[in-house]
Amino acid sequence: MNLLLSIAQLAKSTYYYWVKKLDKPDKYSKIKQEITAIVKESRNSYGYRRVTLALKMKGYTINHKTVRKLMSQMGLTCQIRIKRYKSYKGTVGKIAKNVLKRNFSVDTPNKKWVTDVTEFKIKGRKIYLSPILDLFNGEIISYSISTSPTYKLIEEMLQQAIKKRELRVH
Repeated sequence: MNLLLSIAQLAKSTYYYWVKKLDKPDKYSKIKQEITAIVKESRNSYGYRRVTLALKMKGYTINHKTVRKLMSQMGLTCQIRIKRYKSYKGTVGKIAKNVLKRNFSVDTPNKKWVTDVTEFKIKGRKIYLSPILDLFNGEIISYSISTSPTYKLIEEMLQQAIKKRELRVH
């Protein structure tokens, strides 16, 4: 035994420590089963904090660090929630005047056009859509799509609409 320990460069106390430790039953075996049950019940949506709260509600006294360690050892991880859309809360640019004043009814075509730039996220990339809508019949006259919300996007859409309706710009 001494020869093996000297070859492995281990102290006798280290060897006997691990022999003693391996003979002991796992003191967290019951809690590990509870953790596994809680994670399965939550369909992998609970992280270590919520699992700790669930264990405390079941009457266990356990530290969140221990729960985190045990979940890590068992390879239990929660699925990260996808963050929801949050609109830009920075400085607002120039706001256009309210020319329509909520009067959306029109008796002839090409009298009132409205437009907007809408942002979509497709396959992780942002796409911007800018349509022109005729308020007479709700028809989309033209639209343009771009990967950035620039003036070129609006200009292209407006040129298409003017060309399609054969209008003269004053």
